[in-house]
Amino acid sequence: MTAASVLVLNGPNLGRLGIREPDVYGSATFDDLAALCRETGRRLGLSVEVRQTDDEAEMVRWVHEAADGRLPVVINPAAFTHYSYALRDALAQRTAPLVEVHISNPAAREEFRHTSVVAGVATGTIAGFGMTSYVLALQAVAGLLAEDPARP
Repeated sequence: MTAASVLVLNGPNLGRLGIREPDVYGSATFDDLAALCRETGRRLGLSVEVRQTDDEAEMVRWVHEAADGRLPVVINPAAFTHYSYALRDALAQRTAPLVEVHISNPAAREEFRHTSVVAGVATGTIAGFGMTSYVLALQAVAGLLAEDPARP
């Protein structure tokens, strides 16, 4: 049996983990996060590819790629969460589970972070558990795939 492929997509500034606001995001680097996601995927029988971009158009292209390939997505849209209707519209075309994830809890931060324009098209949202948010999101994807064997 082949491992199901999952894309873990990360938006602006997440490539600067470890040096960007460590009091909010912790001291783990993006490379640490990518390794955690790949290892979690291996344990769950998933083939995980982790990507990061600061470019909204590139993120939209990746989402289209996932929709066309019927690939589940774990996405931390970062700042795109709060305003990117282009990303929201691309995510609405999803053809497999989609879990929105955040390292911090946006609802406990500045007011502008309280609204997610992508949450309404996601299967679910996990936030506020640090890097463990990604582990929980990948567990959710694995569970959803196990519940519906017809999913890719």
